Amino acid sequence: QAEIVKGPAKGQPIELELNDLFVSSTAIDVQAGDQVVVVQTIDLDEVATYTIIDAYRLPALIWAVIVFFLLAVIFGRLKGLTSIAGLALSAGVIVWFLVPRIVAGADPLLTSLLASLLIATVSLFVAHGFNKRTAIAYGGTIVTLIISALAAVLAVSVTHLFGMGSEESIFVLADLPNLSLKGLLLAGIMLGLLGVLDDITTAQSAVVEELKLANPTLTFTELYRRGLSVGREHIASLINTLFLAYAGASLPLFLLFYSNNNQALWMIFNNEMIAEEIVRTIVGSASLILAVPITTAFAAYVHRKCH
Repeated sequence: QAEIVKGPAKGQPIELELNDLFVSSTAIDVQAGDQVVVVQTIDLDEVATYTIIDAYRLPALIWAVIVFFLLAVIFGRLKGLTSIAGLALSAGVIVWFLVPRIVAGADPLLTSLLASLLIATVSLFVAHGFNKRTAIAYGGTIVTLIISALAAVLAVSVTHLFGMGSEESIFVLADLPNLSLKGLLLAGIMLGLLGVLDDITTAQSAVVEELKLANPTLTFTELYRRGLSVGREHIASLINTLFLAYAGASLPLFLLFYSNNNQALWMIFNNEMIAEEIVRTIVGSASLILAVPITTAFAAYVHRKCH
């Protein structure tokens, strides 16, 4: 027994049925007082049946977002506030520019590259301010993004990936039959890289600037060498971070293949689902490695010329 609390039939008492998929996938029991999402089905005799399809979790999600924002502002202060603004603008670019253009038929790779450039422009300067340090990081980010786009195209081509390594891609193709799944895969690689790339470029720009402030007599070569030394330590941690991020998102996939002992090991790694994750990690890691010397060189040149 339940009562509808939202919608046209608000206040109406109903009898509910549990959807088998809901029960098996979430492994929960519905308790008295719980709020759930139901779907109404009307048969030929115009008899309505209500089925539970999901838990109602929006209030908890809203509180989680509020706590996150509070932590960012309390401990990050002005930087935390500007980073939230940058996050909001990045989300806006994806929701109102990237997704609508791809749905409208635009090339996913070119659209994602434009969106990445726009996100980098907006988020970097909003989050870190309009200054020399941010401008250097922006230059390193743009150059690395362009190189990584070319690398992603090459990697996807030589490994013969078609973008069909997930169930989501099949569902998307059903609704958008003219969409290039390969282009969509490339777009996902670009966006995933951008999330980590701005971290390493801003860090390298800051390191070189601090080195120059600490010792104004340092030459371009010395600034580059010392900045690169710090960047190598950053690379080691970020490559591991990128791999773990992809592995965490694909953990059910790894479990599925591990439990299937009938397949040879080479077939598992040859499968497009696994191959996509390998290509994502390789392209992303290679791009992060390139971002360090590129940004360090930019920063060393600018600070040596300007002081």
